[in-house]
Amino acid sequence: MRKYLIQWVLSIGIFLGPGLDSVYAQAFFKDIVLKTDTLHFSLARDMMMVQGEKHLAFQYTREDEVCEVRLYPYSFENTGKPSLLPSGDYDIIDSVANVNQEYFRFKVRFNGLTRSQFLTFNFSFENGAARNDAVYQLKLFPYTNTFVKFYSENEELYIGEEKTFELVTDKLANIRVNNTWTNGQGIDYRLSEQDGKLKLHLLPTKLGNQTLNLEIQTIKPFVDERKTIRYKLPLITKSFNVKVSRLAFLNVDLKEVTLDEESQRKGIEIQLDNSRLLALQKTYRIENQEEPGGTLIAEIFTRSHLSNGRVLCWLRLFNYHRKSDGYLYLKDGDAPRFITNFSITPKTTIASVNVLREGSDWTGNLSIRPGETISVKIEGQGLNKANFYFEDLVNVGGDSLIRNENLVVYKLRVPLNITRKKVEIFNNSVRTGLSLSVREYESPRPLDFVLLNVGDGDRAVSALTRPLLYSQTIKDLVISFDRNLIDSDKRLYGKQYLSIDVRITGNRGELVELKTIENLVICPGDNSPRAAYYNDPQCRKGSILLNELISRKTYDLDDWSTIELTVRHDRAKYGGEGFTQKVAIVLKKNYRFDIDVSFPAGLLVKQSGKDGFDNLYGVSLAVIAQFSFYNPEKIARYRPYKIGAGFLAFNAFNLSSNSNIDRDVGVVLLGSLYPTRRDVKLTFPLYLGGGYYLSKGKWFVMIGPGIQLRL
Repeated sequence: MRKYLIQWVLSIGIFLGPGLDSVYAQAFFKDIVLKTDTLHFSLARDMMMVQGEKHLAFQYTREDEVCEVRLYPYSFENTGKPSLLPSGDYDIIDSVANVNQEYFRFKVRFNGLTRSQFLTFNFSFENGAARNDAVYQLKLFPYTNTFVKFYSENEELYIGEEKTFELVTDKLANIRVNNTWTNGQGIDYRLSEQDGKLKLHLLPTKLGNQTLNLEIQTIKPFVDERKTIRYKLPLITKSFNVKVSRLAFLNVDLKEVTLDEESQRKGIEIQLDNSRLLALQKTYRIENQEEPGGTLIAEIFTRSHLSNGRVLCWLRLFNYHRKSDGYLYLKDGDAPRFITNFSITPKTTIASVNVLREGSDWTGNLSIRPGETISVKIEGQGLNKANFYFEDLVNVGGDSLIRNENLVVYKLRVPLNITRKKVEIFNNSVRTGLSLSVREYESPRPLDFVLLNVGDGDRAVSALTRPLLYSQTIKDLVISFDRNLIDSDKRLYGKQYLSIDVRITGNRGELVELKTIENLVICPGDNSPRAAYYNDPQCRKGSILLNELISRKTYDLDDWSTIELTVRHDRAKYGGEGFTQKVAIVLKKNYRFDIDVSFPAGLLVKQSGKDGFDNLYGVSLAVIAQFSFYNPEKIARYRPYKIGAGFLAFNAFNLSSNSNIDRDVGVVLLGSLYPTRRDVKLTFPLYLGGGYYLSKGKWFVMIGPGIQLRL
């Protein structure tokens, strides 16, 4: 009953299409168990619905967690052996093995579980009820427990003063750090990552006892006791006593400004908090220390009062500064009058752009391909305030995977139907002058799209792993290409550059013809998502007729001639990669007709109407028109028997004048058994048959050996 249920599910899945692949994998297995070093999880017990789809949920503690997976099929006979397809999310340590007909087992090592998205095991099945061309998915949902602790003995903060604390966590990579300040509380905060540590930045805005409510989100969730998926860690609360600073703190309306040539010469217009001690039409020095002799960071010139209670000022910049470096002091001469704080950062400049593909290293080659997912790394200065945009590419990594002043990393997907040849990189809607070039795929595909027809239908050359024995006349040998097999929605290969070597030999192995067909360019067919972009006049669309290229035509070849074809990729186009397939076509015959002269000797003859056998005959002469039969499983090898008819001269080589010598000529139907070894020069075949004496006018049957000499 289970067999028919699986076949019914498969038939429904084949009718509906590949959208049910994730259901297929569960239809094959009654349970799937995933084991780590201390825990194990099963689909029957730990299945979770995530975004409307079933996932096998499991808990991990290490980024490179090693796990063993066991697949318990409903039926080994109907399921077939599964194969785990490679992926950049994990390395296959042990391939799939059948364990005592109880379950299938394999072992993998994950690569960066926290950053892995859409984690799946993809299976294909061999010799089972599954479709051989389909991929069957088991969706995985990794989760992990993450803790963050806040230890602080100093519970005093000063208004306007940014204070930095270190948070203790066991999984820094799983903490979502956005570097953005919160607002609306008595204490604003933000999270950052510095030197491999999680930092908490606090900026009090109100006096008195203030409570910090710290919310932290994770990249990978944890599962609580109610089996609920949660991305927010438990709320951390901490109370602080916020005091007035020793010097009046004046807020600036800009938390970050850019140091460039214009800000040095003309200045930046800002708004500064008002104070009764702040004088108008006066220039204040801004230094990085309270004591005299500090580094000049900037100058502020106070211009006029505003209706919002602030002062309009000019800010001229001279040096870089970060808020985390400490306060900035407004000085009248060398005497400090106020404190403030804001960041002065370099102008956004790009030093380099690199691209990372799955399974590869970072490269400065900025070529991208339709349908692939890539990471783009931009290095330079002042990148934390940049907002990069890539034309027509889909950002699948959020704002960015990594962002700081000198480095940003984006994870992007290139649409299959992208129409651009160049993807411009913008920063805040302004061209950066940098771009990514879109190149079509040019990867070697297995040679299943190359078809061979000798007269009885097309065959894929990749399936012709043994010599093809063909018993009819080959009118022509047609080489064609199924261009619709090259590309699909799931995988693109692009143009295929091929060469075909043709070598024809005779039945004795002598060379008859040698030809090479070069520079074949085969483009994907109309079903390819990129068909419109393979518009190349070099693309070959028609078939190749071999007789148009060779002088000795296929229909004029002798029996047991061999046509050898070697189809290969042009490895120079693929960086040394490619496939090669050799095909041999042998012109076989089932039988052979010829005239055979042999010398039977010691024949036993039984005449009709006469009792007993005649005396043994001496060496006789047989001229037989006979059929020899070839072994259908071997090339040009005879079966051990022959059948023919002809004349037999009894005692033809007995020259004695004795009148008792029995000489006669008979018409015979003769069968013979021959040794099949080729390395023997002298053999003794065995004859069996019957015939009619021409002189005696009698019928007879006979049996006996003969002599055969092979030169």
